Amino acid sequence: MSSQFRLLRERRFLPFFLTQFLGAFNDNVYKNALVVLITFQAARLGADSPAVLVNLAAGIFILPFFLFSATAGQLADKYEKSRLIRATKLLEIAVMALAVVGFARMSLPLLLVVLFLMGTQSALFGPVKYAIIPQQLADDELVGGNALVEAATFVAILAGTIVGGLLVMGDAGPGRVAVAVLGVAVLGWWSSRAIPPAAAADPGLRVNWNPLTQTREMLRFMLEARTVFAAIVGISWFWFYGALFLSQFPGFAADHLGGDERAVTLLLALFSVGIGTGSLLCGRLSRGRVEPRRVLPGAIGLSLFALDLWWASPAAGAFAPGQGLDALFARAEVWRVVFDLVMIGVCGGFFIVPLYALVQQRSSPAHRARVIAGNNILNALFMVAAAAMGAGLLAAGFAVPQLFLVTAVLNAVVAAALFACEPAFRRRSAAPTSRPGPRRFL
Repeated sequence: MSSQFRLLRERRFLPFFLTQFLGAFNDNVYKNALVVLITFQAARLGADSPAVLVNLAAGIFILPFFLFSATAGQLADKYEKSRLIRATKLLEIAVMALAVVGFARMSLPLLLVVLFLMGTQSALFGPVKYAIIPQQLADDELVGGNALVEAATFVAILAGTIVGGLLVMGDAGPGRVAVAVLGVAVLGWWSSRAIPPAAAADPGLRVNWNPLTQTREMLRFMLEARTVFAAIVGISWFWFYGALFLSQFPGFAADHLGGDERAVTLLLALFSVGIGTGSLLCGRLSRGRVEPRRVLPGAIGLSLFALDLWWASPAAGAFAPGQGLDALFARAEVWRVVFDLVMIGVCGGFFIVPLYALVQQRSSPAHRARVIAGNNILNALFMVAAAAMGAGLLAAGFAVPQLFLVTAVLNAVVAAALFACEPAFRRRSAAPTSRPGPRRFL
């Protein structure tokens, strides 16, 4: 474990790590603050249909990934990466300054525009975020670096969601959120200034601004190496799985566990802590190797523990609603739910970390960022599909635990197909190359 945490002492990793953590944290502070504001203070915003607006907000944030990922991948391959990261952080400051105006005026249209711009900034940052890692780290550090990034991402999601929900409550809440998101954006830009240069992969690239034709080009790059494409499908499937589970937590906590809003936060915390733990443990056990075989136990666990969660879940309405955490933990079946959710997260960490490292290692450096941009588009598509499937099954009369069952079965099918089609997932990867990373310490 110490070898991967050693990276947090090095300038080639720590400033980038802090920058991406603060960005993910800020996204979730703003998103959840806006959702809570729409849900509980709709009158102040002039909102007539809070439930519709919450779902609209989710779509607004994800739309830029379809529109701008193709361009973002080209920019990340064409330009020096540390400068590009700083440019995206300056954009974040400008967007958060606009958010301050939106909160001051309590203007829902302006706040939704800010949400779209935040999604745009995240779409621009995504390809360079993952493309810079293999340039700053040696091959035997890829898994450890990705483990830290994935663990930090889910901690940032959890912390941002909690902080956003807490800050926005009360009459002064919007003002507190405005100050917080602008301050965090400035901190993110400040940390990005220390990121060491990372050379452009293809400085002569002519940027194609047409997202449709460039998306086709990215698909061609993704298909050049079958292992890379299989890993991207696996990553996208993980986001499908995770998005479907996360979207069901409010209904599951209220209807099946009889919990209040704190129970929803608890479920998110269990899932996030599990993924963070699994990511770090995977990095430790891999000992510097990119080992696709680690994906197998993760895939098996994602199905087994989801099946057990379905089996252990209480029926809807079995308990009085609105109970606190003390009442929940007094029931034995809740402890089984806790265990299953933590283990789903742990297995998710084992599943996702080797796949990200594999994409970075096996992609051609000349168009690595465009491959990652294509991955981001596919991730977004799978998450939209997860939302559609979840809404469709619930409308058809399925209970939330039955959605867990369906997801467990689908996961087994997808995993079996991936392992059948790609032999690399069934064997240990080759030993890491001797390509050194810079050894400068802070």
